[in-house]
Amino acid sequence: MDKESEDWLNGLSGDGPMRDEMVARLHSLLLRVARAEAGRRREKLPPRTVAELDDLCMEAANDAVAAVTRKLPSFQGLSRFTTWASKFVVLEISSRLRRHAWRDRRIEWSEATWEQLASRDETADRALEQQEQLDLLREAMAQNLTDRQRMILKAVVMDEVPIDVVAERLASSRGAVYKLLHDARLKLRQAVTQHGLAEDRG
Repeated sequence: MDKESEDWLNGLSGDGPMRDEMVARLHSLLLRVARAEAGRRREKLPPRTVAELDDLCMEAANDAVAAVTRKLPSFQGLSRFTTWASKFVVLEISSRLRRHAWRDRRIEWSEATWEQLASRDETADRALEQQEQLDLLREAMAQNLTDRQRMILKAVVMDEVPIDVVAERLASSRGAVYKLLHDARLKLRQAVTQHGLAEDRG
């Protein structure tokens, strides 16, 4: 472990004024990283999110400091401490920006989405084949997935809603949404495979 990382680790692991000073230094560092990451994404953010960037960066830095200090025992010195700690705030600000950008947007599904999935530039034969595949997928989803699995699959895969946004709307966790998404994909793959085998057998 390099000397600077040792100093960070010792300072944050202690108590009293020294620890308070190191926590303040860590917060300042992570706030700069959050602002740099937010600035990098600024052009792609909606105006209402840009207007609240300072608050979002501050919140991200606050939570990242708490996460870093909580996970100090897991730091093994395989990278510089500042590099390791910065990953926490990058994740925090990225998640906040995604959630904030979707804050006022509804997650909804309509039959028109199926039509949007088909390419308008295909030949007639290819368009027919693609429509048959979409019909098979729609039928497999209706017959093999739960309502919650269908909703999550449609939102994440077809509407490209960020997973952490879906998790927040469902009052769930990213891990739980990932699990439901994984199970839904597995069920669909099995259903489509079985359908293909049935057709091959005539």
